Amino acid sequence: MAELFSDDWMKIYMEEWNKEPEVAEALAKLNFNSNIAYGIEGEDKPRGVIIIENGKVMSAGTYNGEELNWDLRASQKNWEKWITGGIGMASLGMAYASRKLKFAVGDYTKMIKDPRMAGPFVKSFSVMGRVAV
Repeated sequence: MAELFSDDWMKIYMEEWNKEPEVAEALAKLNFNSNIAYGIEGEDKPRGVIIIENGKVMSAGTYNGEELNWDLRASQKNWEKWITGGIGMASLGMAYASRKLKFAVGDYTKMIKDPRMAGPFVKSFSVMGRVAV
């Protein structure tokens, strides 16, 4: 099993993201381009990053100082809970409000208010569940 957000984990996540029409195709319709990092709360830098062009992840792996549009942080325990159990829109709002999910970079409010982005964002958590941890 690959360690959460390791280089191997991120590469599998990229494959799963690109296979999921509710994420990749939905974001392609928005011409969505972004660098999204994932990490553990309290660590100096994120562990992994995906580079998205027109909704599709073009590269993924260990974070190496890339400029970020989004940097999502949570405890290892919370990541594992959301990855294995999924997360819905209400649970996501609660996680953000209670500071269990933090955006070190990026505007959660702007994203969540746009249903065209919010749906794929929530779905991306279930896509993470397809990656063995």
